[in-house]
Amino acid sequence: MSAADTPGFFTAAECSVADFARSCEVATPPGTYPYATEVVREVVIYDAASLRPTIAEPGGCRQLMKEMAAVLRHGTGVFVIRGAVDAAVVERATVAFQRLIADQHAAGTAAGDHFAAPGSNDRVWNALEKLAVADPEAFVDYYSNDMLALAAAAWLGPGYQITSQVNVVNPGGTAQAPHRDYHLGFVSDAHAESFPVHAHLLSAALTLQGAIAHSDMSVASGPTKLLPHSQKYPAGYIAWRRPEFVEYFEQHQVQLPLAAGDAMFFNPALFHAAGSNLTPDVRRMANLLQVSSAMGRAMESVDRTRMANAIYPALLARANDGWSTDRINAVIAASAEAYAFPTNLDRDPPLSGLAPATEADTMRTAVAQGWTAQTLASALHGHAERRRTS
Repeated sequence: MSAADTPGFFTAAECSVADFARSCEVATPPGTYPYATEVVREVVIYDAASLRPTIAEPGGCRQLMKEMAAVLRHGTGVFVIRGAVDAAVVERATVAFQRLIADQHAAGTAAGDHFAAPGSNDRVWNALEKLAVADPEAFVDYYSNDMLALAAAAWLGPGYQITSQVNVVNPGGTAQAPHRDYHLGFVSDAHAESFPVHAHLLSAALTLQGAIAHSDMSVASGPTKLLPHSQKYPAGYIAWRRPEFVEYFEQHQVQLPLAAGDAMFFNPALFHAAGSNLTPDVRRMANLLQVSSAMGRAMESVDRTRMANAIYPALLARANDGWSTDRINAVIAASAEAYAFPTNLDRDPPLSGLAPATEADTMRTAVAQGWTAQTLASALHGHAERRRTS
């Protein structure tokens, strides 16, 4: 029985780079993916022009989706669709994104990402909504794309939700550290260890990572560094920060040049990192897509801020009566919002780590420090205001 089949919890101590290597050092046999045009350094390559007739065939779309899901789950973990978005559509969206970046600079609100400081790159958070407001026609033409819809539905099924962040890596911008992505990729190692094994395995099934190139990307300009097959290592959400795993990644990662309009999609558990832009004059631009499953939501609408404010005096009284931290935390878990996302990362950036504070974090602090109900209400109101998009 493999670790993935064993109930329990992963720990950092049991992470083995030798096991990781066995997961990654796999060669894809010819003919494994019949709809692909080629497999380059274990990255599966599709051509949009050849896929479109297949989509139109009876049953063709379902077979193609089945193949793409196999790539993402048990295969190489990543595929590229050449020519996914028409050049004119990309160009119009690019102009809109450039205006948004210029507006950020003019307002003095230039943003960096989780791994890079402002200046080395330019980041537009919530580029999805901002593009829709800034240029509705460009948005409609861009997100009517059949290749994006195909990839998203292949991994997540119908009802998926898209978010997008534009990232421009300027000349001289340095590479990111290798990492896994949302959900468990955005928490600390200690926090990840508190989730059972099956949650690690399910995390990657809840989102699809993608990127649409908005500039031609030579390898020198630093397109995403990828470690094919690395999504198959079960304990990767704990292992990715460990030095021996970082070293292995750097020794075995691959980079492929992309043209404007190409789209890349990968399993969020795939180890990856933006590369260094070694060019003197290329501003490498990509629209980073994070597509979420429709099913990652609660069944009922609940006003958790209202609940937190209502119960706080009673909870504080219990704490003053000597209730244990575990009992206090159980009540907070049943009331306050305990997840950092979704949020407005322009207003609510992570102050440490990869995620901003939650309502539950604020409530725990309030109980520990004996805040008044009015102080808590003000803090929760501020928290809600930071999460609004407009």
